Amino acid sequence: MAVPAAIPLRAARPTVAIDGSRVAELEAGLLAYLLEDSLSGIASAEVTFGNWGGPDGPGFRHFGRDTLEFGRRLSLALAGASLFEGRITALEGEFPEGGAPRITVLAEDALQDLRMTRRTRVFENRSLADIARTIAADHGLEADIRLADSARSTIAQLNLSDLAFLDGEARPLGAEVRIADGRLTLDVAGRGTAIPLRWSGTLREFRATADLAGQRTRIAAAGWDPGQKTPASHEATADILASELDGGESGPALLARIFGERRDTLAHLAPATAAEARALAEAVMRQRARAFLSGEGIAETDAALKAGATVALAGLGPLFDGDWRLTAVTHLFDTAEGARSHIRCTRAGLGREGQS
Repeated sequence: MAVPAAIPLRAARPTVAIDGSRVAELEAGLLAYLLEDSLSGIASAEVTFGNWGGPDGPGFRHFGRDTLEFGRRLSLALAGASLFEGRITALEGEFPEGGAPRITVLAEDALQDLRMTRRTRVFENRSLADIARTIAADHGLEADIRLADSARSTIAQLNLSDLAFLDGEARPLGAEVRIADGRLTLDVAGRGTAIPLRWSGTLREFRATADLAGQRTRIAAAGWDPGQKTPASHEATADILASELDGGESGPALLARIFGERRDTLAHLAPATAAEARALAEAVMRQRARAFLSGEGIAETDAALKAGATVALAGLGPLFDGDWRLTAVTHLFDTAEGARSHIRCTRAGLGREGQS
């Protein structure tokens, strides 16, 4: 049985701001929130407030639309650190039997603009980094691009939203599209210091799974180089993951040792150069291998817990202790259970006995 860890005292109720100004009435009337953040793109918020009574007597409090209005910027912060910022997209009234009326606000971050803009166009001799900067400019956003990819002859956006197009092009390269500090970001990995979580302390509960079903020992990408008139191909192995394992064993290595070689070919991607074939094969190998270990649990709420961040888990034993990458975070609050955060995460290496 694990020894309970000390839990640091933190504020449980967030500050609430509309268009950058704190609203004390909303903070006092907060009943619940559900804030979702994942590597799939848009961060969203569902925030519920009491909607009856106040200093002026009985009556609806937030139906005047002078504060809660479509398009206004909703911000929630905890101890001065941002939990969510986005624009209001929906208002929902609730009228429960035997209870007081409530109003729920739904909001999405700035990626909603990219989701709602659909285009057909062709980019020629452009890298994905260049295209991302163009799309950011189209939506009046600054860009923070940390992807060093080469230019491709032709990339077509065929009746896709800007978000679906950019996300679809980024995923095979192991990159993610995010909004961070008001900037459109394109990056290949989460950055920053690992956030420590220990069971049973700041990590209330956790479930970890190591699964070989999706693993492969080798990933090949095969196509044709029309300029050189030669095959464009590359085969990626688990060697590219060595720096991420921290002494553990990767899924591909364990698969090869227990069940033997298992190869896969990405025939549908059709790379046009050897460099493109290598990038695609290695990106898919990393994507699959990094999902060898998956975990989910409940943690104490911390504004630093965001999709893409690294958490250093402890108290789980030699197989599962170590750094994990957050793939989705849902911050939750209600008056019955207070604040907590549901986390999902992945890891490439399974620990060994004797590690800790």
